[in-house]
Amino acid sequence: MGARIIGSGSYLPQKCVTNHDLEQMVDTSDEWIVRRTGIRTRYLLEPDQEPARMGIAAAKRACEDAQVSLETIDLFIVATNFPDMICPGSSPFIASGLGLDQTPFFDLKAGCSGFVYGMAIADGLIRAGLYKHILLVGSEALSRVTDWSDRKTCVLFGDGAGAVLLETGRADEGVLGSAIFGDNDKALLLHMPAGGTRTPADSSTLQQGGHFLKMEGAGVYRSAVPMMERATREALAAASLSLDDVDWLIPHQANIRIIDSLAVRLQVDKEKIITNLDRVANTSTASIPIALDEARQDGRIKSGDVVVMTAFGAGVTYGAVVVRI
Repeated sequence: MGARIIGSGSYLPQKCVTNHDLEQMVDTSDEWIVRRTGIRTRYLLEPDQEPARMGIAAAKRACEDAQVSLETIDLFIVATNFPDMICPGSSPFIASGLGLDQTPFFDLKAGCSGFVYGMAIADGLIRAGLYKHILLVGSEALSRVTDWSDRKTCVLFGDGAGAVLLETGRADEGVLGSAIFGDNDKALLLHMPAGGTRTPADSSTLQQGGHFLKMEGAGVYRSAVPMMERATREALAAASLSLDDVDWLIPHQANIRIIDSLAVRLQVDKEKIITNLDRVANTSTASIPIALDEARQDGRIKSGDVVVMTAFGAGVTYGAVVVRI
């Protein structure tokens, strides 16, 4: 039997930055940002706040929602692209904050598709009988790697975390099908040039802005829509379902134009698409679990609903999972 979601949680920092706030920082406007992206606000960590606090809060809320003790968790996965430290990552710090003393943990880096990849991996591990309760967190502090003088990218990103608790389900619930893909020819559509072993940090990389996230916006748009369409259709085929069987679609919250174009290609009613990027912006690996948790908590997503989660991200990675809640 595959993995079913028994609890979800999310966390957003307290600091809200509006488009009007950004107008004071760079040459932009609320009208331009909304028209190009659909984003109106985003939430950012304060400079003295550790990113791990977001994953800790989201994970605790997921366990409380599931009414499951943290002691029952036998595997902990953190999907993130910009961990607290390059080594050892984010998972040990979040695990420590949760009191998971002997629980195995690891970071998963798969661009903004990280949460979808994590769902597919967790499902496979549960189906294999290796684990019974897996805690999966998507957490991202993108404000720490954003160039706040670059009007093309600084308007896009926010910080946040989302989490789900997974356990073994029945044949008719949980993950019904998944499809994950990669396209390394497009590896540099989204990337951070410096800070790794290819280009170690030094004074010149700092001066050149090599530690900020770079994005080729037009290339991302051209790739994202067909990639998420393909992943959605193939995940549904793996689940022996059609788009008519889907109650909700939760796409990666990157840009409203991408989401609208995906709806057209899939011929899905926009009323079935869950979005929150107008409030929280692009939170990368956290975007889908935050949206999922909000929709579960406000009653839109109900027990028995079929939900498709689909994403694309740096690498380039893309994929989808079909879940019956």
